[in-house]
Amino acid sequence: MSTREAILDAVRGALGHKTVDGAALRRDADALLADLPAIRPDLLADGLVEAFIARLVTPKVAATAERIGDARELPAAVARYVEARGLPAAIALQPAAVLQALNWSGFEVHNRVAPDETLAVGFARWGIAETGSLVFHSDAETPILANFLPLHHLVMVRASTVLAYLDDYATATAGQRPPRNVNIITGASGTTDIEGSLVLGAHGPRYLHVVIVDERSRMGKAQMSA
Repeated sequence: MSTREAILDAVRGALGHKTVDGAALRRDADALLADLPAIRPDLLADGLVEAFIARLVTPKVAATAERIGDARELPAAVARYVEARGLPAAIALQPAAVLQALNWSGFEVHNRVAPDETLAVGFARWGIAETGSLVFHSDAETPILANFLPLHHLVMVRASTVLAYLDDYATATAGQRPPRNVNIITGASGTTDIEGSLVLGAHGPRYLHVVIVDERSRMGKAQMSA
């Protein structure tokens, strides 16, 4: 026996080393996966978008939300948000193509987010109905500073990318090249002191407003009008 093997044997003995039964672990894992409904929490509503919105507006998530039928309606939604809160019509617009292609003629637009930015408009790749979370991927079009610097963060997400559970995100992106950075953000930035008092906006946006682009709702309205 070599010196290395002798040392490892001594360590195993001291730790009470036990042989792992790989087959047993696999059986236990398969049993859990076979009964996912039993270990997953119930969503707050039947539809994914409805459940997502219901979770977003809970006190713990502390976000607001609205639904539009077409991405082209986003500037109008931003205008309503700005007017309702008495904010200046100036926005830091994420350079995502889906946002840059819209008509922002009613706003003073800049792409670089300042440390004291009032309002930034961004794009989330996924929404999670279980937790009310938004998933952001970092790349040249979607830099991450907009997720942390502004006082107000207004985010567009497509209804077709709202998933039921957080682990569904891993399934949906399996086999894809991972981004450099993934931010999973749930609600406005918050921290709790030793007495349990929640303070919003301490480490990021104080306000989060999510705009869900749901083309199904637009189609439904069109069918009703027809």
